[in-house]
Amino acid sequence: MTYDEIVAVLGFAGGNDQPVRILTTNKMEVVGVPTSVDAHIEAHEVYLLPAGADETEIAVNLGAIESVELM
Repeated sequence: MTYDEIVAVLGFAGGNDQPVRILTTNKMEVVGVPTSVDAHIEAHEVYLLPAGADETEIAVNLGAIESVELM
C-alpha cells in the first residue's frame, strides 16, 4: 500500500470507530481502533486502542506500516 492509502484507511477507520488490522514491515500484526493519526513529520504515527483494553493505547510509526485493512 502507498503511504497515502495507509493514512486514508486509518483516518476513515478512526472517524468511524472501526477496527483495523495493521501489518508492519517486520511482519508484526496490530489490531485496534485508531484514535489518532498524526502524519506530521515530527510525530508520524497512529495510536490504536486494542479490543478489550480500554486503558491501553498502542503507537505505531506510520513508516513501519506495510498494509492496513478494515475489519
